[in-house]
Amino acid sequence: MRVVLRCTVRGCAETLDLQTGRWACARGHSFDAHRSGFLNLLQPQDRRSRNPGDSIDAARARRRLIEAGHLQGLHRVMVDVIKDRSKGRLVNVLDVGCGEGGFVRDLSGLGNVEAHGIDISAPSVELAAKASSGVLFVVANADRFLPYADGSFNFIVSIDARLNTAEFDRVLTPQGLVLVAVPAPDDLVELRERIQGARVEKSRVERVGQDLGGRFELADKMTVREQRELGPADLKDLLTTTYRGFREKERARISQLQTMTLTLSHEVLAYRRP
Repeated sequence: MRVVLRCTVRGCAETLDLQTGRWACARGHSFDAHRSGFLNLLQPQDRRSRNPGDSIDAARARRRLIEAGHLQGLHRVMVDVIKDRSKGRLVNVLDVGCGEGGFVRDLSGLGNVEAHGIDISAPSVELAAKASSGVLFVVANADRFLPYADGSFNFIVSIDARLNTAEFDRVLTPQGLVLVAVPAPDDLVELRERIQGARVEKSRVERVGQDLGGRFELADKMTVREQRELGPADLKDLLTTTYRGFREKERARISQLQTMTLTLSHEVLAYRRP
């Protein structure tokens, strides 16, 4: 099943077709195809800042962490779920909040998957497109609208990203699955204890259930947990990607840390329609 794109101009949502290097709809709205292979559909009114989403530094830091294998366990579990449930049939997968495309690259080993990625960060999506030829990555505000036709995807993936329940419901196939990964209570607990002085553990599972409740029900739940040794460069990248909300004093403490063994832990939740 070919995934059909929709126009993001407010009140339009007409089908977008590729026409000599440009994507255009029947109402005359058009978007240039970027030379790196991605499509920028972000509308000016859908930005909360001039450069929304992750910066290029954050995108590159996340890529280095992924290439070092620090999310390998999580990605492997989620890829295996898609592999097992697709049973070899051709499926479409959308990574919402795809960032620099690490999970989409890990999907490339499944020959029966057509993968798509969407993120509000243009620098992240450009990095993703350059590393994954043949995948159409889109820059758009997924919190407002997913620019795809109804029932386009067999799987929707959300890794540490925001959830748009109504849009997930619209673009998912009737028997589709939403895979959500959120940090588990003990994720990076050693680092938080060192920096903040307290071993605070907070579950996000209930919040996900509240967000998706009414349209989806929990079908499966698993925890992916591993111990990883992170050196100063890794910790700096972690600071860049994960701890941007810390106070300046706490950021300074992290930047001075040497090698640490940390718990990397995620809850993986599979949701289906009731």
